[in-house]
Amino acid sequence: MTVRVRGGAAAVGAGIVVLAALAAPAATAAPTVSSAAPAQAVLAQAWAPADEAAIRPGVITETAGGGACTTNFVFTGGERAFIGQAAHCAGTGDATETDGCDSGTAPLGTRVTIKAADGTDRFGTLAYSSWVTMQGNGESDPDICAYNDFALVEIDPADVADVNPSVPFFGGPAGIDTDGLVPGETLFSYGNSPLRLGVEELSPKVGVAAAEVGAGRSHEVYTISPGVPGDSGSAFLDDSGDAVGVLSTLNLAPLPVSNGVADLARALDYANANGELGDVQLVLGTEPFTSEPAGIPATELAPPAGPPLGG
Repeated sequence: MTVRVRGGAAAVGAGIVVLAALAAPAATAAPTVSSAAPAQAVLAQAWAPADEAAIRPGVITETAGGGACTTNFVFTGGERAFIGQAAHCAGTGDATETDGCDSGTAPLGTRVTIKAADGTDRFGTLAYSSWVTMQGNGESDPDICAYNDFALVEIDPADVADVNPSVPFFGGPAGIDTDGLVPGETLFSYGNSPLRLGVEELSPKVGVAAAEVGAGRSHEVYTISPGVPGDSGSAFLDDSGDAVGVLSTLNLAPLPVSNGVADLARALDYANANGELGDVQLVLGTEPFTSEPAGIPATELAPPAGPPLGG
């Protein structure tokens, strides 16, 4: 079984499944991969200083009719700026609805509240959703439907001056990972669920790649603590600081309590090939990537142990 880990209305149901996850495992299917090349990253431009930015990776979004999620990376398309979240953050069904081709979802244009780092509420709109796009285009590949979980929230132009693209604690992204993961590869993530009660030191997590599914469209990753409701959409970086993907699901089998991470290169490739935003590109962080952020105990940065790794 697989569940989404957005917050809001689905948080109670997802939380119950998380507690039960220690005893039950989850199955996943294998999607095909688009043959088009992924978008390139763009260099950071005149962004707000990282330590002063109100909007940055890791801030919480609340999508009207959906739930609360953690944002991942900053993107640009022409003169427009976006912050990424998981498509299921706008889901209107149960947390166990994981097929983006037939699950309920809010439409494009839906209002999204961005819970800024300075304590203010900023407002954006749902500009792209893989779920909305797949349903509108009649996507029929069940594997793509299962794993393509990516959305973009357009940032109000008046707020762009308050944006920084760097991932908190770890810095980066330094680029986009396009060659997938190998079992045992170390990963870094920043989840900001409201369940952490604002304690920032609980947000950085280190993980280890356990298995690839769908020819690399999704990655099963173990972290010291698995994703919790509100962590959905959070960023995953590899040990070079490249953007790998976004937290999509909590998997209960075949690898119990592993995180399902939607591959960013393939998700962005699909968005650019099938969406209506033109050429959307990842923005690189202004802060250099580090695998040893200051203020985080070394014990919290050690890759977690897990079950035997698969191929």
